[in-house]
Amino acid sequence: MKTLQKLIQSKFKTLSLVTVALTFSIIALMIRIKLNKSFFYLFLVWNVFLAIIPYVITMYLNTKQNLSKLKLGLWFMAWLAFLPNAPYIVTDLIHLRIGNNSLLWLDILVVLSFALSGLFLFYLSIIDMQKLISKNFKRIPIEILTILILFLCGFGVYLGRFLRYNSWEIISNPQVLISDVFNILVSPFQHSEAWLFTLGFGGFLVVGFWLFKNLYSVPST
Repeated sequence: MKTLQKLIQSKFKTLSLVTVALTFSIIALMIRIKLNKSFFYLFLVWNVFLAIIPYVITMYLNTKQNLSKLKLGLWFMAWLAFLPNAPYIVTDLIHLRIGNNSLLWLDILVVLSFALSGLFLFYLSIIDMQKLISKNFKRIPIEILTILILFLCGFGVYLGRFLRYNSWEIISNPQVLISDVFNILVSPFQHSEAWLFTLGFGGFLVVGFWLFKNLYSVPST
């Protein structure tokens, strides 16, 4: 408990910013529900909950004083499986095209607020994982690994948005998932949309992370 309290105190500024962002998103959604009398975008609450999981994982790992390389490696795999859920919310903008024109600006505001909250959590979690890996695996080129992770997240978002996979299916339905991934890898010209989306969205995440890391001062832990 004391370790958790110390962690919260050391990250108070960051957690406050996250709370403000999420609170604004929820309030905007509630206003949208009230005015449009529609619960259509309520799924954003679930999506942002999934986006919080990677950040919770890295926060938890930061409480561990003597974390073995094996345990960090296992946690890293779990973290990576859930990580695409955070930037995935950006693609929820696609739902704007099937909405009505009544208060369209409010729909845009709601989805964007959740998407920006997801990206904020996403980049915070990556920065935390960078520090954990640099501390325990000093020989790993962290910048190259980060770029690889960002493009993998782009691919993960493609799997979720267009092939409708979710993180749980890595365990519950791995055969079909692996088969689809294998087909995309060995037949790139037949799956050009997957590669274009991965490169485009991955590039978007790389540029965003570069901007975020250079503009955001990470609190000392």
